[in-house]
Amino acid sequence: MFRLDADPALLLETEERRQLRVVLRDLLADTCGAEEVREQSESPRGHSRALWERLAGEIGVHGLALPEEYGGAGYGFTELAVALEETGRVLCPVPLLPTVVLAAQALLSSGDRSACERWLPGIAAGALTATVAGIPHPARVTAEHGRDGWVLRGEADFVLDGEGADLLLVVARAPDGERLFACVPDAATCDRTARRVLDPTRRQALVRLRGAAAHPVGEAGQVPAIVDAVLDAGRVALAAEHVGGCAHALDATLEYVSHRTQFGRVIGSFQAVKHRMADLLVEIEGARSASAYANAALASRTSQLPVAASAAAVVCTGAYRLAVTEYVQLHGGIGFTWEHPAHLYLRRARADEALFGTGDDHRLRLAGLLGLAH
Repeated sequence: MFRLDADPALLLETEERRQLRVVLRDLLADTCGAEEVREQSESPRGHSRALWERLAGEIGVHGLALPEEYGGAGYGFTELAVALEETGRVLCPVPLLPTVVLAAQALLSSGDRSACERWLPGIAAGALTATVAGIPHPARVTAEHGRDGWVLRGEADFVLDGEGADLLLVVARAPDGERLFACVPDAATCDRTARRVLDPTRRQALVRLRGAAAHPVGEAGQVPAIVDAVLDAGRVALAAEHVGGCAHALDATLEYVSHRTQFGRVIGSFQAVKHRMADLLVEIEGARSASAYANAALASRTSQLPVAASAAAVVCTGAYRLAVTEYVQLHGGIGFTWEHPAHLYLRRARADEALFGTGDDHRLRLAGLLGLAH
C-alpha cells in the first residue's frame, strides 16, 4: 500500500506562499507579457538581466530553497515551487531551472561544503548563473591531471543555458571513475554553440571543452546519487512550471470562449465547448495535486520522492499537452497563427515532454518502483 509520508502541512497554501505568489504575479505581469517574452528570448543572453536581478534582489527567489549558511533564505522547495509556477505561467525565460534547481541541487547533493560555500552564495544573490552538463543528456567528457590541476576534454550537448551560464557543473570520466567538476568557461578552452531548439524561451547549447580548468566537486563514486537527485528535482520543478502554464492556458481560453460569438451565441455556451473546458479543468486539478505532493516530497526528502517525481512528470506533462491543444483549437483560426501567444506555450509543452524522460519512460520507472514490472 502506498502511504503518504511527507508533512501534510507542506501541501497547504500558507499565507506566506500566497503573498509570494501575489508579489511575483504582479512583477511578472509588468515584465513578461507575450511580446516581452519574445524580445527577451531573442536577446543575446536569452533573458532580461534586469528581471533576473529583480527576482533575486527584490523577492529573493534564487535563495528560497537554499540553506542560510550559503546565503539562502532557508525555506524549502514548496516556496520555490510557487516561483516556478508563476514563471511557468508567463513563460519567463530566466534560467531558474538550470541555475536554482539543477546546479544548486548538484552542489548540495555532493555534500562538498567547500564547493557550496564557493558557488551557492552567488546563485542565491543572483550574481551567478549555472547549469549542469551531462544531465539529462550524457556527456562525452574526460577529466585528466594537467600541470596546474584538473582539465576537461570532450563535449556535452543540449546543455540548458549552456551558451551563457557563468558556471558549468560537468559530469566527466576521471581515472577513478565518473566525477562531478566545476568549470568556469573560458573562450580559450571552451566553445559554446547555441542549438536551434523548438522552445526559444529555454535555450540549449553544445559545449566543447578543450583542456578547460576544473575543480572536483564531491568524491568519486557519488555521481549516480547526484544524477538521480538532480533529475528528480528537475522533474518536480518542471511539473510546477507546467501547472503554471496550464493555468494560463485555461484562463486565456475561458476568457476567449466567454466573449467570442458564433451563430449569434457566445461559443462558451455550446455544450461541446463546455465539456471540453470541464475535462481540461479536471486534468489541471489532477496536475495540481500531483505537483503539490511532489513538491512536498522533495522538500521533506522522503523515500517516496522518486515515485512522486515520476508521477508528477506523467500527470503534469499530460495535462499541459491537453491544455495547449485546447488553447490553440478553441481560439479558432487566430490560435493557429504563429503570432498568437498560444504557440509559445505549445512549443514549451512539446519541448518539455522529453526533457527529463518521456511519459513512457516514467511509466516504466513507476512500474519498477512500485513492484509492478515483470
